Amino acid sequence: MTSLARIFQSFDPSSPFNAPENWLQGRTVYGGLTAALALHAAIQAGGSELPPLKSAQITFVGPAMHEQTFKPTVLRQGKSVTVMTADCFSSAQLALHMTMVFAASRDSRILHDYSQRPAVGHPDDYSLWDAGPQAPICVHNFQKKPAGGALPFSGVVDPELLMWVRHEDAQGIDPMVALIALADALPPASITTLTAHVPLSTITWTLDIVNAPAPDQWFLLKTSSHLAADGYSFQDMEIWSESGELVLRGRQTVAIFA
Repeated sequence: MTSLARIFQSFDPSSPFNAPENWLQGRTVYGGLTAALALHAAIQAGGSELPPLKSAQITFVGPAMHEQTFKPTVLRQGKSVTVMTADCFSSAQLALHMTMVFAASRDSRILHDYSQRPAVGHPDDYSLWDAGPQAPICVHNFQKKPAGGALPFSGVVDPELLMWVRHEDAQGIDPMVALIALADALPPASITTLTAHVPLSTITWTLDIVNAPAPDQWFLLKTSSHLAADGYSFQDMEIWSESGELVLRGRQTVAIFA
C-alpha cells in the first residue's frame, strides 16, 4: 500500500502523476488526494514568500480516473494576500478547479470565537472502526475512531458523522497539505440515513482554515447534513485538533443517486 508520505516524496507538480490503486474511490481518485496535490503544486509555484492557506473553493468538474497533470496559476499577489488557482487535468479533460487564498496574519482589534467543540473524549478512549469490505479502497489510508454521531448506512434520522481521524503515514508532508488530504476522509453525512450503498459524488467543496494544523496527530472530524432534496445534499464540516482548537470549517454540495 502506497502511503501519502511516499506519494509526496516522489510527486513532481511539473510531471504527470498516476495515483496508486489504494487511493482510488471507486473508479476515480480520492478527492482529498487530488485537492492536496493541487495545493502542493500551488505552494511550489507560489515561492518561499507565500503566506499560509486561508481559504479554498474546490469544484470537482469531472472524474480523475487516469494520469493527472496540474497547472497552478498566480492570479494576484498583494502585500498580505495572494490568490491562486490550480487545475487538475485527467485524460486531457478538466477534473478539478481549485481557487486558493493565501493570507498573512494582521493585527486586529476584532476578536471573537463562538465555535463549540463537540463533547468527546481523547482519541485513546475510542476503538478503531472497520468500514467493511464494500467501502472504497481509499478508506484504508486513514485510521478512524467513531466518537459520536452515527455510522454510514445505519438508517438513522439525524445525519451526522463524528470521528477521530488520522493518516496512516503522513511523515514529512506540509501539515496543511496533509490536512486537506485528510479533510475529505469521511463520507457525506446524509448516507447515515440509508441502509445500503448508493452512488454519490462531491461537486463543490469550500473550506476555511481557522488555525494552522500540527503535524502527525489525530483530528476530530464532524460532518452533518442540514438539507437534502432533489438528489443533492448540503453538508457542513468542522475539524478540531487534539488540543481542542478549531482548525477548519467547510461546506460541500454532494450529488446522491438514491
